[in-house]
Amino acid sequence: MNLFDVYSLFDVTPVKAKGCRVWDNAGQEYLDLYGGHAVISIGHSHPDYIAALTDQLNKIGFYSNSVKNPLQEMLAQKLGKACGYEDYSLFLDNSGAESNENGAKLASFHTGKDRIIAFNKSFHGRTSGAVALTDNPAIVSPFNANHKVTFCKLNDAQSVENELAKGDVAAVIIEGIQGCGGINIPEVSFMQSLRSLCDKYNAVLILDEVQSGYGRTGKFFAHQWYDIKPDIITMGKGIANGFPCGGILISPKFNAVKGMLGTTFGGNYLAMAAANAVLDIMNREQLIDNALKVGEYIKSNIPASTKIKEVRGKGLMLGIEFNEDVAPIRKALLFEKHIFTGVAGKNMIRLLAPLCLTMSEADEFLKAFNEVL
Repeated sequence: MNLFDVYSLFDVTPVKAKGCRVWDNAGQEYLDLYGGHAVISIGHSHPDYIAALTDQLNKIGFYSNSVKNPLQEMLAQKLGKACGYEDYSLFLDNSGAESNENGAKLASFHTGKDRIIAFNKSFHGRTSGAVALTDNPAIVSPFNANHKVTFCKLNDAQSVENELAKGDVAAVIIEGIQGCGGINIPEVSFMQSLRSLCDKYNAVLILDEVQSGYGRTGKFFAHQWYDIKPDIITMGKGIANGFPCGGILISPKFNAVKGMLGTTFGGNYLAMAAANAVLDIMNREQLIDNALKVGEYIKSNIPASTKIKEVRGKGLMLGIEFNEDVAPIRKALLFEKHIFTGVAGKNMIRLLAPLCLTMSEADEFLKAFNEVL
């Protein structure tokens, strides 16, 4: 049997990692400025993280959500305190896509409506409902396309109101900062208008913080830069530093009904051990402050070049937009300078480093980046 060939793969085989470093099977060391799609939040192989998972595995690894799991309650308390949403409720699942599915489902239950507004260049996942909310026809099958979704232009509040006024919209979903779409930051006034419009038309405001959350932008959630409170906040990626985990934060305005949401693996013992360890480490090592400081340092020190159109983002969620295809630059960074980076489209280098990235590691990247230009 062969693997289903859907991934474009670099000829690199990682076998070990520590902090912001990765080693391949030939012993080559790499600097990781991509964190496996923003998943590695506290750094690879943190000793306290490893100890928490190992200790839990030696006790019990899994049982279903038909019994009490105090680790879930512990995470809810820690998370509420860390992000400032102590009055919200937590539902745990397995990934960012599943979180967005659950957020959309809950909004539809709550409002009795069936259409959702998303935005051009959005990315919300690859499961059925989440991919329907994603503005990329190439990955949306005819089956997925049957969902009722309307895409509006980012920062165009009037187009959103025109759709909300039709009376059938359950929710508006938006990323705190668009990731795969090109590190596009919504305008503050636009985000505040979305909050007001959702209140006016009885629609749910869902903030997708799967990539932009968990401290990446220098606040716990990117939407906290806009001074708004959504009704539902979706999470994934950095929540458990690589162990599959996701979740949604739910406003007190929602009523829980037994069975309305559910999952087999969501909130399992190992995921909870990992997620609790992540919050402890983030707090103790002040990683959110570090993400802002180091990220802004990188942003302000990207060398001037006629090849570069714009540098944008917040904290350690950065995009370097070029006037040309970035594939040769990314390959040079990987194979000549041994630095992992990502892309958004064909013209942007995307940086999503672990939140523990140091100033010296930032300088290492900046020197290498200047040399490959």
